[in-house]
Amino acid sequence: MEIYLSPELVTEDAHILNVVNHKHEAVGYLTFIVNQQKMYVLGHCQADGVAEDFKDVIKPYINGMSKLKPDLDVYMTLCVGGREMNLEEEQKS
Repeated sequence: MEIYLSPELVTEDAHILNVVNHKHEAVGYLTFIVNQQKMYVLGHCQADGVAEDFKDVIKPYINGMSKLKPDLDVYMTLCVGGREMNLEEEQKS
């Protein structure tokens, strides 16, 4: 299943993005909250079996948001199908 990001709310300090499938049905969300030197990333995709697609779609967005400030601390929680997913190793590269 192909998934895409669809902006729901975008402000200077917060982004809320729907994760949608090819039928434009919401299957999850990705949220960014920036507070001074910290960025909180919360993401969930309810569709089981799309972990790699979810990772491929959100990784460039997270990397771009992380470049907002050079010394930004990023706190992240991501889940796919109820299981936690870790992007920490990919974030360092």
